[in-house]
Amino acid sequence: MKGMRVNDRKHKGAVKLAAAVSELLRSASICVPLAIGAAGAAFAQVVEAERLKVDIPAQPLAQALAKLAEQTGLQLVYISEIVRGINSKAVSAGTGVREAISHLLRGTELKYEYLTPHSIRIFRFPPTSIKLISVVSEDRLNEIIVTANRREEALQNVPMTIQVLTSATLSNLHATTFDDFLRYLPGVTAHGVGPAQNNIYMRGLGTTEYGNQAAGTNGIFPNVAIYLDEQSAQLPGRNLDIYAEDLERIEVLEGPQGTLFGAGAEAGVIRYITNKPKLNVTEGSVDAGYATTAHGDPSSAVTAVINVPIIEDTLAVRGVIYNDRRGGYIDNIPATFARSANDASIAYANYPNGCVAGGTPACQVPPNSVVINNSALVAKSINSVTYQGIRLQGLYQFSDSWSALLAQSYQSLAAEGVFAETVADSAGVTQPELTTQLFNPSYNKDRFENTALTVNARLGALNVIYAGAYSVRNVEQVQDYTSYARGGVAVDYYQCVNPGSTPASAQCFTPSSTWRDLVRNTHQSHEFRVSTPAEYRIRGVGGLFYEDYRIQDQGDWFYLTALPYFNPIGPPTSYYLLNGMVLSGSQAFGTSAVRVPGSVTSNNPNVRPLGDAFFNDTTRGYQQKAGFASVDLDLVPRVLTLTVGTRYFRSDTSEVGSDVISSGCSRLLDPPAPNPCLNRNATNLDAWNLRRSYSGFRSRVSVSWKVSDAAMVYATWSQGFRAGGFNRGFLLGTTSPLYAGPESYQAQARANQGFTLPLAYTPDTLTNTEVGWRWTWLDERLRWNSTLFQEDWLHAQVLAAGTSFGGPGTAVNGGTYRVRGIETSARLQIASGFTIDAGAAWSRARLVKEEVYYWANGIPIDFSTLQDQNHKNVQNFGGTLGSPLAGAPAFQGNIRARYQIDFDGLRAFFQIGAVHQAHSLSSTNTQFIGTQTDIKLYDLAAFTTLEGALGIAKDRWGVQAYGENLSDTRAPLFANYYNFVKAVTVNRPRTIGLRISYKFGGA
Repeated sequence: MKGMRVNDRKHKGAVKLAAAVSELLRSASICVPLAIGAAGAAFAQVVEAERLKVDIPAQPLAQALAKLAEQTGLQLVYISEIVRGINSKAVSAGTGVREAISHLLRGTELKYEYLTPHSIRIFRFPPTSIKLISVVSEDRLNEIIVTANRREEALQNVPMTIQVLTSATLSNLHATTFDDFLRYLPGVTAHGVGPAQNNIYMRGLGTTEYGNQAAGTNGIFPNVAIYLDEQSAQLPGRNLDIYAEDLERIEVLEGPQGTLFGAGAEAGVIRYITNKPKLNVTEGSVDAGYATTAHGDPSSAVTAVINVPIIEDTLAVRGVIYNDRRGGYIDNIPATFARSANDASIAYANYPNGCVAGGTPACQVPPNSVVINNSALVAKSINSVTYQGIRLQGLYQFSDSWSALLAQSYQSLAAEGVFAETVADSAGVTQPELTTQLFNPSYNKDRFENTALTVNARLGALNVIYAGAYSVRNVEQVQDYTSYARGGVAVDYYQCVNPGSTPASAQCFTPSSTWRDLVRNTHQSHEFRVSTPAEYRIRGVGGLFYEDYRIQDQGDWFYLTALPYFNPIGPPTSYYLLNGMVLSGSQAFGTSAVRVPGSVTSNNPNVRPLGDAFFNDTTRGYQQKAGFASVDLDLVPRVLTLTVGTRYFRSDTSEVGSDVISSGCSRLLDPPAPNPCLNRNATNLDAWNLRRSYSGFRSRVSVSWKVSDAAMVYATWSQGFRAGGFNRGFLLGTTSPLYAGPESYQAQARANQGFTLPLAYTPDTLTNTEVGWRWTWLDERLRWNSTLFQEDWLHAQVLAAGTSFGGPGTAVNGGTYRVRGIETSARLQIASGFTIDAGAAWSRARLVKEEVYYWANGIPIDFSTLQDQNHKNVQNFGGTLGSPLAGAPAFQGNIRARYQIDFDGLRAFFQIGAVHQAHSLSSTNTQFIGTQTDIKLYDLAAFTTLEGALGIAKDRWGVQAYGENLSDTRAPLFANYYNFVKAVTVNRPRTIGLRISYKFGGA
């Protein structure tokens, strides 16, 4: 008899008989332990010489046990329900039987014992671990299973760079949010202004990014994809910060390794893989925590997980609910805002005499100008954030070959205040650390929900999967913008008036200003995949993919305070034509352009409230259809493998809507404007026909060589892509050396008919070449993985906004960047329960080829011959040779040590760790010079942080204390000037916390 698996649904009698035999033998072993022990030793000796002839890949445990029985002739006795829903580890050819069984059962709650020299019983062992404390009960490192290639594989057998944070690792790091685990991902950085307000970079592939002021309209699409299981979800400037509770793991694919599957990805992928329901298992856990933060308010969190079978062997549901409130640590300190004669925004206050801020004739602040303070908002620790959410999943097992998983997720993230300290106020006065000066309430509310259906079927030898999902994300953000009254060059046009003929009759209204961004993102996707068995010598995965992605964005800037002197603005009802060319209102001013009636596609079709000086109201669309295939060919069975994959895609991008500004709508300074002022200075994007289609192939090729059971080397070449987008027709500034103006420094521009900013920017592409190795030494006590890589980023999308080149959010295709580096990680188990984990990344990013731009007459622009109005040399706004990328530190590294021990029925652990990051830059745009000599390119200093934890557990209870940022370091994560003050996003100060966990039920 070759092997046996008892199926309790088809053979109930066999189940009872096997159970009875098993119980009888178990009782006998209790009565005569010495005899059974001696027999077991003898049985082990009989089968010790038996070894596997071929590999058993990672797969469902029942299938893996069947493969083991086929190869060895062993009879395996067990009840089928105990292996249902469990995946096995991979086992290599040449492995002995005892070692093979141990590998297959590693990480499960299953044990085995010999009944006879040719039969083995597999049974459940009562669980002893709890969620809080991950106990290493074996002398070797556990194997990690990943699905990056859309099939279950051992991490050590995958020929690409992957970082994996397992559920145990996340628990050990106390990591439940993106900011928590980011620091332990060398090679990954993020620039942002708070939770869920980041642009994520991998291997330093970052340029200048726009702030969150209407990033949905102006922001470049992220080049790093975020997935919740099978659904991608990301927004420009706003990463989806999924609360990492009840996750199986987080997979981080660096480089274009995820280019084939799902929506594709250019620079990398972060995949949140949730725990799925378990049939016939009732289990759950409750977690509670409390923490204090230096210089800030305390935090508290409660989470609960439950898994409940509804119909035996058929239906189970799993749910998780969480509420995590994290106290703030930024103080809003007392401040007063009074205008200065040196403000760049004061010239209009002295109309009609004219003046120059800080020059001759000097400007004067009107004596009756409004001065404001923020006394009503002064408070400590204003930047609290609360994560609340629930996830429900139902698994229905139609048969052994068919199953369906339905999942519903909802999350609300509410962040108050700001998460950046103000280095200096708008007047340039240095401020204390961890402080800001807000004159208006500020907040960010981010709500996300996702419905997903996954159907798995086995049709003969083929595995078929359908994965469909629909997600909706709504964001409402309001931020104080009062400092714009000092920094905006012409903001006094909207805040100051002079109805008389002398400076004495001038008046400036309140400088209090805000901006508001409303974003609604909808995303539906459908993927159909077919794969062959993993044990085939030629095996493959192929399928079709479709997605429809929409971003509806309403950005409003409320800095118009001279309310009696303006008419309100609203979406345009027309556009302008000049010689067949569509113009905006500002472009048509002073020309013979003809106004043509034409409404716009508006999310908000209403006239805006008086005080709204400027708004975007747009809808960006992105639709993709793709087909993909990947084939693995064992040139030498299980030794030398060639992998070839390609993806054909067609993407259709579009943008409709409008942007409108109050310029030209003044009742005092401009010709009489209609009320409401709809078409005076508006851009009708619908009329511009902003639609582009792109198609092509992106491919991946890998060769891997299993040098031995413990070592693999590989080489991978892969391509990535990112969708293009559109600008809103910004005009060059009249002081730009590229503008065909009358000044001497504009002579080249006049001679060559000037330069026109591009209406559309095209996709950029990434080509990745890497070689790596995965090594396991010291009888599986040491695991060392490394990768050497080179990435060439062609026509990189960059923001070229600046005083010389265009308005905020102007994007272009820049030059070619090259990044070279090495990434390495190691895990060493010094002794049972004592492990050390370390990871590091070194990289060097430089522009190796400048992009060529052309004058209107087709002649290339030679930037080396240009100077600006201050007689300074002008650099290529798409990047200059040798310049580095943003968010690209030369080194990132971390190390942590953990020791666990059992004594007197207790399990205890102690853990320490450290993180270091070298300095980096906030931007690539050296042209973006602000007022008061403040620049937008900041150097982010290097930093090192320390952490530690200790805990103890007994039975199903566990408690631990932890400390993060023990040195209370101020790590500068990002710096920006988007609100006209230098603001530096810093890490959370020293935090000390306590967590208690209880786990119930289980197999």
